[in-house]
Order: sequence, then C-alpha cells, then structure tokens
Amino acid sequence: MTDSDDALLPLDAVRPAVVPSKGAPVPAPSDPVARVAVDNPLPHLDRPFDYLVPATMHESARPGVRVRVRFAGKLVDGFVLERAERSEHAGPLTALERVVSPERVLTPEIAGLARAVADRYAGTFADVLRLAVPPRHAKAEAEVPAVPGERDGRAAEPTAAEPTAAEPATGEPTTAKPTTGESSTAAPGAGPWDSYPAGASFLKALTEGRAPRAVWQALPGARGWAPEVAEAVRATLDGGRGAVVVVPDGRDVALADAALARALEPGAHVALTADLGPAERYRRWLRLLRGQARAVVGTRAAMFAPVADLGLAVIWDDGDDLHAERLAPYPHAREVLALRAYRSGAAMLVGGYTRTAEATQLVATRWARPIVASRQTVRSLAPRVRPAGEDAELAKDQAARAARLPSLAWRALRQGLEEGPVLVQVPRRGYLPAVACQRCRAPARCALPPTRLAPSPAGPAGPAGEQQPEAGMLAVAGEEPLCHGPLALRAGHAAPYCRWCGRVDPGWRCPHCGGARLRAVIVGARRTAEELGRAFPSTPVRTSGRDGVLATVPAARALVVATPGAEPVAEDGYAAAVLLDAWSLLGRADLRASEEALRRWMNAAALLRPAAELVVLADAGLPAVQALLRWDPITHAERELADRAELGFPPAVRMATLTGVSSAVRQMLDEVRLPADAQVLGPVPIDEAGQERAMIRVPRPGGAVLAAALKGASGVRAARKAPDVVRVSVDPLDLI
Repeated sequence: MTDSDDALLPLDAVRPAVVPSKGAPVPAPSDPVARVAVDNPLPHLDRPFDYLVPATMHESARPGVRVRVRFAGKLVDGFVLERAERSEHAGPLTALERVVSPERVLTPEIAGLARAVADRYAGTFADVLRLAVPPRHAKAEAEVPAVPGERDGRAAEPTAAEPTAAEPATGEPTTAKPTTGESSTAAPGAGPWDSYPAGASFLKALTEGRAPRAVWQALPGARGWAPEVAEAVRATLDGGRGAVVVVPDGRDVALADAALARALEPGAHVALTADLGPAERYRRWLRLLRGQARAVVGTRAAMFAPVADLGLAVIWDDGDDLHAERLAPYPHAREVLALRAYRSGAAMLVGGYTRTAEATQLVATRWARPIVASRQTVRSLAPRVRPAGEDAELAKDQAARAARLPSLAWRALRQGLEEGPVLVQVPRRGYLPAVACQRCRAPARCALPPTRLAPSPAGPAGPAGEQQPEAGMLAVAGEEPLCHGPLALRAGHAAPYCRWCGRVDPGWRCPHCGGARLRAVIVGARRTAEELGRAFPSTPVRTSGRDGVLATVPAARALVVATPGAEPVAEDGYAAAVLLDAWSLLGRADLRASEEALRRWMNAAALLRPAAELVVLADAGLPAVQALLRWDPITHAERELADRAELGFPPAVRMATLTGVSSAVRQMLDEVRLPADAQVLGPVPIDEAGQERAMIRVPRPGGAVLAAALKGASGVRAARKAPDVVRVSVDPLDLI
C-alpha cells in the first residue's frame, strides 16, 4: 500500500493511537461514555452531560445507579441514564468520581415520566427526580437483598397493548373512545362493584390486562370506598400487572392498606407515608423497585413509585389540595398519574364521592368513562339532607336566621344521639380564631410593635439617631409602627394573642372606642365542642382536627366535632350530622370555592348511615346546597366546567402564573416568546412586600408550547444570573 492510498482509509486508521497521559483513568472496554442527569436545578442546564466511565467502574456504573460527578468545580450527585459508545462532545470527558451504590434506583419508565412531568410543568428534570427517587438509606439498602430472578431495578418494557384512545405524545385527552369492556359479560364475584352497572366489566377488563379508564363516583355509606379500590387492584394483579394507589393523607392510606391486606396475598403490596421514617420508607420503596411487591398505596409521593409493569393507576378524592405538590415544579398527582397511565398503557381510575371539573373534563373528552350507580341505589344509601334555611323552618323559628345552631340542628343532634354517634363539622380550627370589640364591632388588631425592624436604606438610624421604620411598614408619621395582626383566643379565659407575631396582649383596648371586652367573630372547633359539651352534659365529646386526628370512633353515643378532612369513621356510620358555618366555605375568594365546599360536605355526609338526617346551615337555593340535597355532584361539576369554559379558566384552558417582584415579572413578560394565541392578565400586586403575579392562558392544545416558552425564559434569566427569582407555576390551584 502506497502513501497515496492513505486518502482511501478511514480517518481513525491513519490517526495515531491516543496514549493516555500518566495518571489518566483508563476508559471502560465497552460503552465508555455515561450520560448523567446531574442534580442541578438551573433550567438552562437541564440536559444530560457525558462523563467518562473508568474501567474500574465498568461493571457498577450501569443505567439507573447513583453516582458522584464533578460539575462546575463541585462534587454533585447524579444518575446514570444510559451508556454509549461515543460522545458528541469534542473535547476530553471528565471521569465519574464514584458510584454511590450499585442499586439501579432510576428505572427507564420513571426517568421518562420525570422528563414528561418536567416538560408539562415548565420545570427541570432534577427537580422532578427529587420528588421521584427518595434519598438513599445505606443500612436499609443492605438489609433488603435482591432476590435472584427479580428485575434488579429494571423497569419492564411497555406492554404491546396500547390505550385504545389515540392520543398525542403529551398525553392530552382526545375524543377517541377507550375500551372499557362494557360489552363483555360480567365477571363472577364482582363483590363491591356489584352496585355499579359498569363495575363488573371494568374488573373484567383489568383482569384481561386491558387499559380501561374511568371516573368513578363512590356510593356513600359506612363501608367506605376502600373495598372497591382493593378489588380493582386485585383484578389488576390477577392480570399479571402492577398497581399504584394515591390517596390524600395518612388516614386514607391506613384504610386502603387494611382493605388491600384483606384482598391480596401477604406481601403483595406496600404502604408509603411520610411518617414512616427514612429507613422504613426506603426499605418499602426498595421492595417495589426489586419486584418483591406489585402494588403500592400512599400519599402523593407514591405517584412515582417504581411498580413493575404498571397496569392500574388509582387516585382517590382528586379534588383534595393535598394532591398538589408544594415543591417545584408543583405537579398534581392526577396529572402525573394520567401521564404515567398513557405512557405505560395502563388503566386509570379517578374516584371520589364528588367529581371535580378536571375529572368532568376527562369524561367530556371521552378520555375516560363514568362509573356511577343507579339513582335508586344512590337514594337508598344517601343521607336525608335538610337545609336550615328552609321557609318552613324559618316560620317555626324566627331566630334561626341569626342563630349559629338553630332548632332544626338541635333536634337532629338530640334524636341522633339516641341511636349512636353524631358528627358536627366546623370549618375553622382552634377556639376563637377571630375576635372583635364587643362595643363597636371593630376587628381586634395587635397593638404591639413588631418583634424586629429592618434597617432603612439610609442606615440603621435616622438623623436623630433613632431607629427608622422599614419602607412599607404600616405606621403613621412620627409614631412607632405596630404589628396590626388579627387577635384570637386560645381558651375562654385566656388573654388574646396575635396570630402574626404570636405574642399575648393582656392589656388590649379598642383604639376606636376604648372598649376592653371581646366578642367572637368566627367560632372554632374547640369552642364549638365546649358549647356542645355544656348543652349535652351527659354525652362524651370527641374532637378531631390539627391538634389530633381520630381515625375511627366506636358506635357508642358521642358528639364528634371535626374540621373538614379530619372526620373519623364511625363503626356503623353516624346517626346524624350537622354542617356548621357553611358561609365560611362558600364565601372564600377561590375559583374552586363551590366545588371545594361540596366536596367537604359530601365527604362528611358519606360517613352517615342510610337515611340519617344531615342538617346543613346554608341557603337551599345555592347550587352546591342543591347538589348536596339531590346527592348529584355530577350535574354540579358539569355546570362548573361550563362556567369555567365560558370565563376562560382551567381546566377548559391551560394557565400559568408568574410570581415575583414587580420588575422581575414585568421583565420576564417582555422577554418570553409566548404563543400567538396567549392572553396575558396582569400583573397585579398580591401583597404589601412588592410581590406581583401575572397570569397567562392559552387553549388546551397550546399548553406544551406555553410551558416550553416559560422554561426557556427562566433559563435565560438563570444564565445571566438575574438577582430576583420568578416562580413559574402551570395550572396552579390558587388562581384567585
């Protein structure tokens, strides 16, 4: 071969061999490049980075393991996403520092889901991984050895049976009709689903490994909702697939855990809650990862549980705000599970005693089918609801309009106590969370100075050497600034305390009239329990709220006073119930006020015995009260969805909010490249500290484009190290 033939050879054949410098790591013999997801929240760096795999880590640096890498001069955590033969990076690669653990904790399914959730909510991959993968607990990891033949952390490949609804890659609902198995013959022994016409066919579809999607309105009654969920999970496991059940809080986890323990074989499922502690929680999470358990029930963090071959995703009471994550990128469990079910070809069940506008949207677009019982069955199990504002009752009791507990409610409690426990729902916790001057009715405010003053921009002292009030502090010129927080009472003979600064003000006097006596403006659960204890002296009074939540109460005679969401389950159901202070739920400045009030009422009413009396202190003409009277939350949800579509609110549209200081929000609005059909509302001030919020809405098909645009704008601000942070939230719960 002559020198002229060199031009015909590949470039690598004539390039001299690269000799590693002294001390340089020797690359792995195959796939020497590791693509690593670095734990870095900066949006402009939200991508995998290539690292060199040394030969010493060839066996341990597998996809899904935790590693330590050097990034921007610091040692940071990361996950290996994949191994590759070569890198697109032209320069030399930095080697992996070490493999933290050989456990493959990030499965391909969860990695793909995390990427989809980050794109859906304009967040970063690293932020989602913090929610999806729990911190490592080395001792727990060593205690649970992997069983030979299990999947060793690998996610099963998606099944060939894709959802029957043709959907776009973003998982948005479409009008395609899913398969629900309604034409199939009913499976024998459907159990708790016998009360629903479509229940048996839903279970049959799960057993056959298909992917039905349903919005389920559960029947009221002391039996509860957990048996239906457990039966659906059992059918899914019988079909050879796994299940994820997400519920709002630990009490619901306990109910579902007990039902699953009765329906499944021992060890077939695990329960995940925050109060388990890091070791036990990680130990149970590893059982799922290694395939030793096939089903999981837990709070919102369980939506990312690494269940093998997911066949069913269940969310109970999706309207509860506990399903919304408080950490960036603020995903909602319902949306995450819908994305996961679509990507995995799994079934989905959205359940509750009521129906949210978002669940109604899924039914309206035919992405899911409704599962409801017949009206005759509903009437036979629902309580008998009576509003205290009926004209007939007002004619009998003229003082009922002003009374907090009218005669109708007293009669219901007295008659109910003859048969068992009764429930009283109070919207506010505490004793007297708001008080006013008894003489002039002016709200009682804290008259003490702030606990601390920030120095003024000119310096800590003014011309005369005195401390200057902070800019924006509520103070009259020449006077000392005051706290002005609302006062409250912790007990009947206690001194008032400030709910802002927490200090007691025993010498309070009204600045308007000089009065020193206080009156209640809002009555809390503890004060209500005290008043009822005096009215029914021979009856035990139990309270359930923030200070202590009761899970269950016996069937014996008792008065149970609870705040919304903390109502304990009675052994045989409550004999009666009273819903106090309905105005405080319906009068909130919230887009979901009516929907949330109905959800809280029906969740409490569902704990009653069939035909038990339920008294609600509200006007019977209100839509939410009418839905409670008829036990018809579906019509209320459909009307709510239609109203939001007309006004341009979610879920009829996709909406994002930008929150931050005024200059930063306005600058980001000027720089972001919004879709052509985007509408910007605001910005408007939201507090006295200079924070503003702007809202951006687009039609539902433009949600992905809007999220990408906002993430790009956040990346630009992060790249130039903008001093002020702008919080981006897509489809938040608190719009108003």
